[in-house]
Amino acid sequence: METTGKRVGLTREKVLRAALEVADRDGIEKLSMRRLGTELGVEAMTLYHYLPNKAALLDGLVELVVSSVQPDTAGPADQWPLRLREFAVAFRAELLRHPGVIPLVATRPVRSAAALQAVEDTAAALTRAGITPVQALRIVNSVAMLVVGHCLAEAADTPGHRDQAGGGDLDLADFPVLAAAVAQGLGSPADHQARFDLALDALLAGLRP
Repeated sequence: METTGKRVGLTREKVLRAALEVADRDGIEKLSMRRLGTELGVEAMTLYHYLPNKAALLDGLVELVVSSVQPDTAGPADQWPLRLREFAVAFRAELLRHPGVIPLVATRPVRSAAALQAVEDTAAALTRAGITPVQALRIVNSVAMLVVGHCLAEAADTPGHRDQAGGGDLDLADFPVLAAAVAQGLGSPADHQARFDLALDALLAGLRP
């Protein structure tokens, strides 16, 4: 097996993207330096030239996903709710493309400059509308938490527990409202979208001055 990263053309980004593929395909609980080395055709020790430990690997996955969302901060300053909505929609779409990483984004703080840039750019757009920096960050964090929480409920599995029990043979006859909602599409992809839009629009409406 090849052991020298330079000879196989490895970079930190290539290692992280391979890790993201493993997480997407097999779940974050199956990701290890040994497994990643096998995926890339190198010894696990080679990877430590790019990422010093497993924690750095997990932080790198958060960075890779979060930094890929590039908010549009152009336009009139008073249109910040629209820009913020576009950011939330793009963030949700990116998380749903990588459901295995959602628990990491929910539980590991953003630590890198690349990932923080999206937060900085979005908050800066709010400050141009006269919102204080601390309030701007509270708004951005509130929207981001809504997105992450919704995605956790919508798509993510509990790491290490992918075979989670379903609803079984629960009889909805005793729950007429719930039964009617299920008949009307509760739990469908369209329902997830409608719930996300409802919550996001309500939050943004409440955040307006």
